Amino acid sequence: MESQEPQVKNSPLMPSMYTNRVALKTILKSGDGETGLIGTTVVVGGWVKSSKEVKKEPLPPPQSPPPAAADAFPAASHGTKDVNCVEILQSRIPFFRTIIRVLGGSASSPAVRQKLESLIPKPPPPSIFFLDINDGSCVSSLRVVIDSAIVPVSAGQILPTGTCILAQGVLGNPSALGKQTIELTVEKILHVGTVEQDKYPLSRKRLPLDSLRDYPHIRPRTTTVASIARIRNTLDFASHTFFQNRGFLHVQVPIMTTTDPEGFSEKFQVTTLLGETSKKESPVGVSDADGVNPETVKAAIQEKSSLVEQLKRSDSNREALAAAVQDLKKTNELAQQIETREKSKPVTAVKPDLVSFNADFFGRQIYLTVSGRLHLESYACALGHVYSFGPRFRADKTVSAKHVAEMWTVEAEMAFAQLEDAMKCAEDCFKFLCRWILDNCSEDMKFVLKRIDKTVAHRLEYMASSSYDRISYREAVEILRKVTDKAFETQLQWGVPLTDEHLSYLADDHYRRPVIIYDYPKAVKPFYVRLNDDGKTVAAFEMVVPKIGTVIIGSQNEERFDMLNARIKEFDLSKDQYEWYLDLRRHGTVKHSGLSLGFDLMVLLATGLTDVRDVIPFTRTHGKANN
Repeated sequence: MESQEPQVKNSPLMPSMYTNRVALKTILKSGDGETGLIGTTVVVGGWVKSSKEVKKEPLPPPQSPPPAAADAFPAASHGTKDVNCVEILQSRIPFFRTIIRVLGGSASSPAVRQKLESLIPKPPPPSIFFLDINDGSCVSSLRVVIDSAIVPVSAGQILPTGTCILAQGVLGNPSALGKQTIELTVEKILHVGTVEQDKYPLSRKRLPLDSLRDYPHIRPRTTTVASIARIRNTLDFASHTFFQNRGFLHVQVPIMTTTDPEGFSEKFQVTTLLGETSKKESPVGVSDADGVNPETVKAAIQEKSSLVEQLKRSDSNREALAAAVQDLKKTNELAQQIETREKSKPVTAVKPDLVSFNADFFGRQIYLTVSGRLHLESYACALGHVYSFGPRFRADKTVSAKHVAEMWTVEAEMAFAQLEDAMKCAEDCFKFLCRWILDNCSEDMKFVLKRIDKTVAHRLEYMASSSYDRISYREAVEILRKVTDKAFETQLQWGVPLTDEHLSYLADDHYRRPVIIYDYPKAVKPFYVRLNDDGKTVAAFEMVVPKIGTVIIGSQNEERFDMLNARIKEFDLSKDQYEWYLDLRRHGTVKHSGLSLGFDLMVLLATGLTDVRDVIPFTRTHGKANN
């Protein structure tokens, strides 16, 4: 059912922008109290979270009037009251009975009368539908009540979980069912988006978060993922607010770049040469596996596996399940054929040292950026304080709960600033975000406390108000070497990177609060970090947080031309690619510092979850990118 949304007048509730629909949070969080909205007519829309059907008592059969043709059809069209389909059908029953008496004769022909009686259309008994709908604007759902005797609708249309409904009705006191303090009695249904129950992943039982990762396009409809999305939005706004309120300018840096800011990270290369090569290739032989894209087969296996799981969860017949299992088996066999074919082929990958990139789209090698700080420096050296917010990419195949291939990062650069200034900015920013989420996301945080982590609010409050210890890398090593009640997997010695295990011990066990570690060995930090006077360490820092690990990294960058040029050679980097970066030292160089905040890790901290894949809307990991 579809129609134009009516303009509801004289309503104290403001509709959503660009639509006449009222967001549920404005009803469920009304400043007047929900009872002050009783009697208000509104249009609401959302998706069914749960539903219940209650059968009404059947109406008594109508009395048969005299069999006069003039009385057989009531003059409904001449009355002043509108009638619905059920009432019209019931009003015609006396007429049908009159015809039966005429055709069926006297009591001597009961069989004929019974036959004709069975032909009389029997209207379905009316029902009352209780739907809990949610539109994503808040955690709570609104109870919607539909009387099928007033609003003709079937159970199959509106009851299934996931059904989308847009309806106009009147807000009133709740009925006996449910714990709601207000509900909507529907007067008119404007739209129903039905659901294929046997294919809808959320229709049966509650799925764990790791299973929901297979449905990134559907999982926002769950209460947990919806709350994560709203918390993420709040932190996004807070990040911009922090820097904007402190005089930083927002600068958009490129996602594709010719330089590698870190000098030793795994990068995604961007090229059009592979596509051109594949166009020139011709098939060698023919088999079931030839001409089939391996990725297409992998996607088919995943889709068919999901179908099998859905059939197992549902009450579908065994024949459908057996057919789906057999289809999946054949697809797996095809995948094995393709794998065998690929292994037998000669390696034809495009190798950078064997291919001329002059014919590539950009005429040179280019990569997805791992950091935007180098480009931010050029604007900081002209505008003072700048920041950026965007995705960063690492082609790291390691499976980790804290890192994936694409992660969002907040980066800042400050001219005329040294390491101490960057560490102060990092601490202020982190505390600001902790406080902001507590003050501006109370309903979602209550849900997190109830369903995910009971201690997260206390942890955020403590981190927003406590002071942070600052220790050098050397001091951190000394502390870790004195640990006797724990054996670390990685042998600790000066000059090697601190592992997640080391950092976790310092923040969770030793200090039990965030700690900032600075002055790292030069070999474990990027080439652009300023070399300290000892010639062994650089002016870099990491902020390590309990439960999460490193959330913010930063540094004072090398402003001396000779020192930076030497570091580029030390890392065996192409000087041609960094000439523009050296220009910043040739022309008006200045001391400057910056930082990078792992935004996805900040969301992980605020939600109390343990895997970053559950807080990123569309996760990209090694071997998997669903949408």
